[in-house]
Amino acid sequence: MGVKIEMFRMMLYLSFPVTMFWISNQAEYFEEYIVKRKREIFPPDEESRRKELENFKERMRVRREQQLLKKMSEN
Repeated sequence: MGVKIEMFRMMLYLSFPVTMFWISNQAEYFEEYIVKRKREIFPPDEESRRKELENFKERMRVRREQQLLKKMSEN
């Protein structure tokens, strides 16, 4: 009886990770869950968003330069 239980436990311990590895490496699973989720989190670049971000960066750069010039002129 004890050997049968140990064999069952060993089979379960070995089959679970192998099964999970096999399931997670299926191409359909990868496409369906991983790629769709990535596209939700990081949508493809849109021209308007990219321009808006570039404008924001430029405004921040100009603002930082003005602050530096102001500090330098005070000294």
